[in-house]
Amino acid sequence: MPSVLRVFIFMGLLSSYNAFGEPASLCQIRGNPELPVLSKKGDVTIGGVFSIHSKITQPSLLFTEMPTIFKCTSINLREFRFAQTMIFAIQEINEKKGLLPNVTIGYRIYDNCASTLSSMRSVMALLNGDELTLGNSCSGQSAVHAVIGESESSSTVVLSRTTGPFQIPVISHSATCECLSSRKNYASFFRTIASDLYQSRALAQLVKHYGWTWVGAVNSDSDYGNNGMAIFLSAAQEEGVCVEYTEKFDRAEPEKLLNVIEVIKKSTAQVIVGFLAHVEMNNLLEQLSVHNITGRQFIGVEAWITADSLVTPTSFSVLGGALGFAVEKTNISGLEDFLARGFWETEFLCNETNTESSRKTCKENQDLMELGDNTENVAELRYSTNIYKAIYAVAHSLHSVLKCSDGEGCKKTVEVKPWEVVEALKHVNFTIKNGDKVWFDHTGATVARYEVVNWQRGTDGSVQFKPVGYYDASLPSGKRFVLNTKNIMWPGGTNKLPVSVCSESCHPGTHKVLQKGKPVCCFDCIPCPVGEFSNTTDSIGCKKCPEAYWSNPNRDACLPKNIEFLSFIEIMGKILVFFTLFGVLLTSIVATLFLINKDTPLVKANNSELSFLLLFSLSLCFLCSLTFIGQPTEWSCMLRHTAFGITFVLCISCILGKTIVVLMAFKAALPGSNVMKWFGPAQQRFTVLFFTFIQVIICILWITINPPFPLKNMNYYMEKIILECALGSSVGFWAVLGYIGLLALLCFVLAFLARKLPDSFNEAKHITFSMLIFCAVWLTFIPAYVSSPGKFTVAVEIFAILASSYGILLCIFAPKCFILVLKPELNTKKQLLGKHNVK
Repeated sequence: MPSVLRVFIFMGLLSSYNAFGEPASLCQIRGNPELPVLSKKGDVTIGGVFSIHSKITQPSLLFTEMPTIFKCTSINLREFRFAQTMIFAIQEINEKKGLLPNVTIGYRIYDNCASTLSSMRSVMALLNGDELTLGNSCSGQSAVHAVIGESESSSTVVLSRTTGPFQIPVISHSATCECLSSRKNYASFFRTIASDLYQSRALAQLVKHYGWTWVGAVNSDSDYGNNGMAIFLSAAQEEGVCVEYTEKFDRAEPEKLLNVIEVIKKSTAQVIVGFLAHVEMNNLLEQLSVHNITGRQFIGVEAWITADSLVTPTSFSVLGGALGFAVEKTNISGLEDFLARGFWETEFLCNETNTESSRKTCKENQDLMELGDNTENVAELRYSTNIYKAIYAVAHSLHSVLKCSDGEGCKKTVEVKPWEVVEALKHVNFTIKNGDKVWFDHTGATVARYEVVNWQRGTDGSVQFKPVGYYDASLPSGKRFVLNTKNIMWPGGTNKLPVSVCSESCHPGTHKVLQKGKPVCCFDCIPCPVGEFSNTTDSIGCKKCPEAYWSNPNRDACLPKNIEFLSFIEIMGKILVFFTLFGVLLTSIVATLFLINKDTPLVKANNSELSFLLLFSLSLCFLCSLTFIGQPTEWSCMLRHTAFGITFVLCISCILGKTIVVLMAFKAALPGSNVMKWFGPAQQRFTVLFFTFIQVIICILWITINPPFPLKNMNYYMEKIILECALGSSVGFWAVLGYIGLLALLCFVLAFLARKLPDSFNEAKHITFSMLIFCAVWLTFIPAYVSSPGKFTVAVEIFAILASSYGILLCIFAPKCFILVLKPELNTKKQLLGKHNVK
């Protein structure tokens, strides 16, 4: 066996015996016991852990010498008052007769100096007590029956994980980390405050409520800050809030804090969500004041929004107008007086009569004595109610475990086991003296109720945490928030709501287009395309207008499309009507002139019967153009095309008849010819009726098989509707038009062949010119008709009708009217025959 190992075994054997050679205790404390800051003995004991000091000096850990004792500095007045409140509640219960009537509650309160390392020492001290030895057996009852604390979630996690295996109940008054809601990991943990699950979501809803879609976020690098921020970020995303940056730091990492300051400096977000413990918030506030970063809207959490330690001469320039959630402030009768006087008079007595251990504790915490006359902001304590509720919850649980009754009191012989207290806590349901009910849900927490407070400057210049609303998670979803915005003071002391957006809202008529590589809250506003609209702010896209509607110039609404058709009241319609009626008037004048001179040689020589029929058909041709003007209907569409086709065929048939008469008359003038008997008046009438009847048949077939019908044409113009007459059957339309063209071409050929006949029959020249004009007009009409848009298509068709009608009227009848009116001396048979003889 190596010599070194023999030495260790020998030393171990020696250590198991005392100086008298008797076996030493197997279970004893190595080193000095950890003494509480405040303590009092009782039949049952409740432990407490608070951050009475907020800074700790870490000892040197060189492993070459015994580590020195931690040195705690910088008193946290708020935490010290938590300890006072715990004593007040215990003292009140001890004086009651209805709750634990014959049992006194003692307490052991430790200071963890806002350090998780010190928290572990405090927890071990609570579990072990301060006895140096426990005999030969190390298994025994814990020194406390329940623990109140801690204030911060990370320290509470350490506390709960350490006490968890022993099933010692831990009740926190302000540890809000959602991670502590796990009953699997923290089966014996309870809290008289709600989980951050509600607060984090409420933060996102608060930010969204005021339209702040572009925010920065800073959190403590701890269980509390990291879990709370994770829930907030998730909720913010659901609410459509974008986070420009998320930074975190620990109170022991000053270099990270400086990086956070630089990020805030460079950011554009005017709103900062601070999910920080009050110590980290104090550190951040100091640096923000040093770097003169002001004018930002801070959104705070219950951990710091009402912390007195943050109120300094320069803090309001940074945190003025801050908005956040705070624990509900309630009044507990007698507490304020106890904090100001009663505690110092009865509990915290450091004098010569104390035991040696008590005097040592008093000496180590001598700086607490300086707080005896400090009574500022006693009424502002918000967590005191939670501590008060926690103590009473433990008392009611012990009352149940000890089987207490009004008549017989409590059974002190009953051994209080920790898990029994835990089970009793799950079923507590009572009301404290201010009217608040106390009970725990399935996660060991209470209902989430917060006040919304605002940092404001009072009339006396002091900083006030003014309530401006509340949040109650027990209410229905739409009624949880109540905010009185008009009472809020924003940063800079103004009543103007701050704006914090990455991009300004897109007004109706535009839609959002995301900027490449940036969050969804950063976008450009693009006007809606023609024919589309958006009638909401920040629309993600534009909607197409209904088929019969079109977007207005602002693209924020759809208006009915303008309906276009050739109407009688517009200028073009009036002009066409004028020329139509003027053509009918001229035709009537010519007919009247011919009727007056019907017995003259000129009228007789030009076949007066066909001439009158031609004039009648020309009147109908002029009038049929009126059917093309006005709003198309089912009847007007059928009438306009059939009237046009039939009247023009009647007109051309009359001209064709006159042309044939001219040719026949010339043949009859030749010696031995007898052709006129084959083409007399009866044959002429039959010819006109025959050619017209064919067109009537074509029109009947067209109307019967697939007639024209009114159509709303929305394809040619996107912004307006063209009311037109669809052809129905294109074959029918072109058959009607083609038949007219065929007759006109036949008439032109015959007239052309007769153009050089003797002067007495020179009407063939006039017919040739009229047919030439007619064909030219309608040949030009075809491409113009096809290419003209909207109502101009109808106008082109009317123009073709009027032009061809005027051409026939003027070319055929104007020379004759000239003779009848201005040259009546030429209207003789002699003159007509004379001309023939000359030629």
